[in-house]
Amino acid sequence: MAKTEVILIKNVVNLGGESDQVKVSAGYARNYLLPLGLAVPLDQGNKRRVEALRQRRADREALEFNSMSELGKSLAKVTITLSVKTGDDGKMFGSVTNGSIADALKIQLDVALDKRKIHLDAPLHTLGEHEVELRLHADVKVPLKVVIKSSNPLPEIPVVAVDAAPKSEKRANRNVLAQKPEAKAPKA
Repeated sequence: MAKTEVILIKNVVNLGGESDQVKVSAGYARNYLLPLGLAVPLDQGNKRRVEALRQRRADREALEFNSMSELGKSLAKVTITLSVKTGDDGKMFGSVTNGSIADALKIQLDVALDKRKIHLDAPLHTLGEHEVELRLHADVKVPLKVVIKSSNPLPEIPVVAVDAAPKSEKRANRNVLAQKPEAKAPKA
């Protein structure tokens, strides 16, 4: 297959970032990258554009890193509270996912965060306090505390009084119950 070199103008998933010089198949460049304006062919005139693209990319990445690190510092101090439906025994219906945590951040703190930046090993299935990792940037990872509470209160369990009789009295009572009752005389 014929290969051609292009300079990427925008980030392309699984290929490269802005200002990267990559070698791709000629058909991919001709039919996809060039018509969509994602890349330009590598020639002398476009080589001069590379330096301007690199500077613009470096500025944008520095700005993104600074804003995400500031956001991370503020979110590390925050606790998000989620209310979920539970059964009578206190078990949750369903689970808490990274999407529901992202929605809670939007509602409670007015922070729009992509759900893919919230890292969960598995959805949360239990009530209580959990720590979730936020991956805001490649170099910015912060913990977020999430408290999951029941939206319907659990029924109160009645307290049963415990007999505080000494063990010797309990054994005596047991012995009395274990004895056979005497035969009663037949009524005439």
